[in-house]
Amino acid sequence: MSDDYLVRIGKLIRDARQHRGWTQTQLAEALGTSQSAVNRIERGNQNISLEMIARIGEALDSEIVSLGYAGPMHLRVVGGRRLSGAIDVKTSKNACVALLCASLLNKGRTVLRRVARIEEVYRLLEVLNSIGVRTRWINDGVDLELVPPAELEMAAIDAEAAVRTRSIIMFLGPLLHRVDHFKLPYAGGCDLGTRTIEPHMIALRRFGLDIAATEGQYHAQVDRTVRPDRPIVLTERGDTVTENALLAAARHDGVTVIRNASSNYMVQDLCFFLEALGVKVEGIGTTTLTVHGVPNIDTDVDYSPSEDPVEAMSLLAAAVVTESELTVRRAPIEFLEIELAVLEEMGLDHDRSPEYFADNGRTRLVDLTVRPSKLEAPIDKIHPMPFPGLNIDNVPFFAAIAAVASGQTLIHDWVYDNRAIYLTDLNRLGGRLQLLDPHRVLVEGPTRWRAAEMMCPPALRPAVVVLLAMMAAEGTSVLRNVYVINRGYEDLAERLNSIGAQIEIFRDI
Repeated sequence: MSDDYLVRIGKLIRDARQHRGWTQTQLAEALGTSQSAVNRIERGNQNISLEMIARIGEALDSEIVSLGYAGPMHLRVVGGRRLSGAIDVKTSKNACVALLCASLLNKGRTVLRRVARIEEVYRLLEVLNSIGVRTRWINDGVDLELVPPAELEMAAIDAEAAVRTRSIIMFLGPLLHRVDHFKLPYAGGCDLGTRTIEPHMIALRRFGLDIAATEGQYHAQVDRTVRPDRPIVLTERGDTVTENALLAAARHDGVTVIRNASSNYMVQDLCFFLEALGVKVEGIGTTTLTVHGVPNIDTDVDYSPSEDPVEAMSLLAAAVVTESELTVRRAPIEFLEIELAVLEEMGLDHDRSPEYFADNGRTRLVDLTVRPSKLEAPIDKIHPMPFPGLNIDNVPFFAAIAAVASGQTLIHDWVYDNRAIYLTDLNRLGGRLQLLDPHRVLVEGPTRWRAAEMMCPPALRPAVVVLLAMMAAEGTSVLRNVYVINRGYEDLAERLNSIGAQIEIFRDI
């Protein structure tokens, strides 16, 4: 077999193993081989016979590692179907990846409940495994256990996995407490245009972290004599930069004040987790956070991240676009109130249950029921703002919603360079979207959707918006290479099928 084919087979085996919740050691035991041999197979560094592929498929109870299933995943969508029933919102992707990075602060055992089984999480687990962190799925693969080594093996970091996720940038905050010198691959993730990491550097320099970026890597060095002697003012009220500052402050021996902080949902979840580690955080939910650091964190912690408001919004949009009645359960209402206010202005017929708490005991949830509604374009433009404003990741869903409303809607995505451009892919499905500039798009509705075959946009939320439009379009559509959707959603096609969609997963033979 060619080296390229071995790499493809190795990735399929790795994905099937992780989907089952097995470690490399468990698969090795089932095959009667060593963990290092499984590691080489998954990296494409070992020749593998057809017999061994068949044995692995049998051990993992997965047809995906058979020869006929190599290649990217595609979706075949039979549209024009109404959704019905109820669906639960999964835990937050962005909270889960932040908590995986935060586990590096803890010398003890960390258990995270109901972790999202998504590609973004898998990539971070690969990076954590490569530097010596022991991870395993427990409780029938629902929960995740992480146990760090005494010393991290930074020289062995899995660069290939690291460059496929922008979340790797959040390793900087915890690592500066554990190693004096280290290298980290450049952050990757969605193609959303130029996104500078300078706000991270400005914040982390206050903790003695100095970084030089060369040859595709961040070369980091820590000066432990440097300590923040005044409040840290973030130059960008971003989620990941706030999280990085929090991670750095958590083990700083003293009190750190962070101003212009994001108060978004994943930041709040990280604060709750830090409190479980014994770190006192004042001002949660505001733009000023005061962190009372704990220099040595060695505790066994059990934490349940809250539900994902962006997934909740995507499910609400699915119901609106397909003109369906649907109940979305366990929706984090605090992070959806502006979105619902806009939808009410547009004429959405919906109701909500009394509030109750998520498993973390802090985040407020409701069950939302939406019904087919005659929508009108909003008077004002749709644009994001930092929390408690309309969430930047929910803006793309309003493109699909505006397309089924009567009138013109202006959507202004001022944050990302490219994402508004990707929304015009809806025109392939019958939409009438006019790109005014790289940040603004004018949507004309209502839309008579039509089926089409197209490539998946390279950004997560626009990709899901295209999938939702395909669900509304009469006929059969094909969405090719949906890896980016799997980065942020767990079993999305299967879950949508459970409420009435007809989506088939297939691969090229």
